[in-house]
Amino acid sequence: MTIPTPMAEGDGRGGSGEGSEGLAALARLLTWTSPAFPIGAFAYSHGLEAAIAHGQVRDGDALFTWVETLLLHGSGWNDLVFLAGAHRLRGPGAGTDWTDLTELARASAGSAERRRETLDLGRAFAEAAAPWGAEPEGEAAAYPVVLGALAAREGVLLRPALLAFAHAFAANLVSVAVRLVPLGQREGVRVMRRLEPVFELATQKAAISTLDDLGSAAILSDIAALRHETLQPRLFLT
Repeated sequence: MTIPTPMAEGDGRGGSGEGSEGLAALARLLTWTSPAFPIGAFAYSHGLEAAIAHGQVRDGDALFTWVETLLLHGSGWNDLVFLAGAHRLRGPGAGTDWTDLTELARASAGSAERRRETLDLGRAFAEAAAPWGAEPEGEAAAYPVVLGALAAREGVLLRPALLAFAHAFAANLVSVAVRLVPLGQREGVRVMRRLEPVFELATQKAAISTLDDLGSAAILSDIAALRHETLQPRLFLT
């Protein structure tokens, strides 16, 4: 598969600049990654519910480490790499090897529930983003792939899209922990504050990544996702 080489993102007047076009692109990005955007992300815990049930995440420190690991070394990192790949494929002058990318994203899900989560969210995102011209890409595509493709078509630059996705990914997991550990809301905010350098690092690395950088070393999270498939009782779909 040929993925275009990462390139500079222009002179700052695009998706993250201060001009009117940049502000419009930022507004779109904020809408797409808002908890209010109707994709149902609140119903998925990405295996975190099982980790909490088995005592692996009991406080803010453990939650921070859990999310940090996912974004830098686990499924969250892979999602960012796929988002970057989709953004380049749909960007100006990009290649057309879309089918291979979507198939690889589906195959990279580490469990049945992880696959269900990313495909359900991808389908829901495409439907919710119809006002911007989003359409399902043939077979069901993974969530970061759908978002990355739409961001490129709508003039949202890669780094802002990656940062917003990483932030939304983490915020959803923090929300799960606030409800299940339970953490107080202030502790949840503290975790998000501590994650800010992680968002920046993950964004910078993913922006220059290729599909050769895919890989996961978040073994405990992968096991938790598998355990969740038989967890009873449970509140979340994954």
